[in-house]
Amino acid sequence: MIQPNNQTKLFGFDKLFDEFTKLNKENKLPNKILFSGQKGLGKSTFSYHLINSILSKNEEFSYDFKNFCINNKNKSYKLIQNKSHPNFNLIDILPEKKNIDINQIRQLVSKFNKSSFNSKKRFILIDNIEFLNLSSVNALLKFLEEPTYNTFFILIHNHKKIPNTLRSRCIEYKIFFTNKEIVDISNQLLNGNVFDLINNELLSYYFTPGKIYHLFNFSLENKIQLKDINLHDFLSLLINKAFYKKDALMSILTYDFVEFFLYKNFKKNYFSITNDFLRKINYIRKFNLDQESLFIDFKEKILNG
Repeated sequence: MIQPNNQTKLFGFDKLFDEFTKLNKENKLPNKILFSGQKGLGKSTFSYHLINSILSKNEEFSYDFKNFCINNKNKSYKLIQNKSHPNFNLIDILPEKKNIDINQIRQLVSKFNKSSFNSKKRFILIDNIEFLNLSSVNALLKFLEEPTYNTFFILIHNHKKIPNTLRSRCIEYKIFFTNKEIVDISNQLLNGNVFDLINNELLSYYFTPGKIYHLFNFSLENKIQLKDINLHDFLSLLINKAFYKKDALMSILTYDFVEFFLYKNFKKNYFSITNDFLRKINYIRKFNLDQESLFIDFKEKILNG
């Protein structure tokens, strides 16, 4: 499975990447960057490419700017993969946690205060910042206000509410792709035509390349023919076999399919018929609560209603 940290090819970010490359060459790279947009657009992948392009500058097998590609033989790439690069730190929600814990931020601050570094730029990548709890945000704000020399923060935000105090301290870049761009990027990721691989009924206009890629790989792993299954039957399958528990992205995709089904089948009475479910969805997603009762209720009242 391709993850942002090992996706060596970058698609769809040519102009933005060139812009950041120019800023770096002119020593104008912002030291607090916030990338905002839907999950699965490639914000994290873009960040890893930007970081590698800077850290691997004088290394053998350095970044390929012409083809927007990381050479997996370069030293920085290998060190980041091994979680041992002295100039790179990743903060993300841990698998067993519901939030980014304050101890993760404290350990980061302690490391930077105690360690001596080389002359290269140092990068702190914080993914899924919407999962920072209040204590973590407050600890991070202090670090953001007085960062150590040559330290750059890149924050990844997936379109959920975050404190204005955090947003205001960063230069925000809102990431957005047109539907055509999403299809083009998805075709490159899948090395084929997405419409030949997935039933049109399953392709929502708000799906991102990452979600489409994950959906297709999920279907291969579970021997599901996406070209031959409709939205109703696919949703039933996801709920009956509790595939939404498989991983975080499948959970997000199941919510997306539920909302897509509600919109598509109750378009004229969308708000009156589906308001209760949408409210429950927002509440459960906001507080990261158990999803099972919601999906079973949806199946009984809507899918089989």
